[in-house]
Amino acid sequence: MTRLIPVAALLALATVPAASVLAAPKQTIMPENPRARAFQEQFGYSEAVIHGDTVYLSGVVTGTPPAGANAADYYAQTFARIGVILARAGSSWDDVLDITTYHVDIDTSLPALTEAKNRYVKAPFPAWTAIDVDRLYEPTATVEIKIVARLTPKRKGRR
Repeated sequence: MTRLIPVAALLALATVPAASVLAAPKQTIMPENPRARAFQEQFGYSEAVIHGDTVYLSGVVTGTPPAGANAADYYAQTFARIGVILARAGSSWDDVLDITTYHVDIDTSLPALTEAKNRYVKAPFPAWTAIDVDRLYEPTATVEIKIVARLTPKRKGRR
């Protein structure tokens, strides 16, 4: 019976850090653009939320590339915008853990979106789920990109 007490004590201590992370307040990142901020406040969501060492980005939408435009270059603009949000949250493309993309026409958008994504996302690759949907909230949107990342780890010797 005395062997159970140390194990039980260790198990109790192991849950303390997890409980403190769960109790930690979340931080929110809102757009710097006043119109975008007003829109997000109207609908009650943040551009990103930081909880513990995890960063959750709201979906970022993109429309159909204009006629004659290179679709991969067009989608790359959206990935650049996501990179700015990640940086404002203390993260980077190297820290992305999971990508979820929603496509109104997955067969049309996926090849060019993949080419654009690969300009930013390098090995070791995050998880990625691509989902075909009927429509997105924004009527002109054809793709929505949602990201989960970790905070960029601090390097030794830096604070």
